[in-house]
Amino acid sequence: MTQPTHHQIATFLTDHALSELVRYVIEDTGCGIEQAMEKVYNSPLMELLQDEEGELYVQSPAYLYELMNKDNVQ
Repeated sequence: MTQPTHHQIATFLTDHALSELVRYVIEDTGCGIEQAMEKVYNSPLMELLQDEEGELYVQSPAYLYELMNKDNVQ
């Protein structure tokens, strides 16, 4: 069995974090999945999360959700 590449690991963890972030938005706001996805994918956190060099994707989804909800995510 071959080892996954750094990119494969980053993609897997990012996808997992995004699905959890959407779930958290739905639970906290009661909105539908489309609105929750829009909130997550349009947040400033999205660009940071997709930066593989920054490795923000290794953080827990709960921490990322807190970060996403702060006004000063840069």
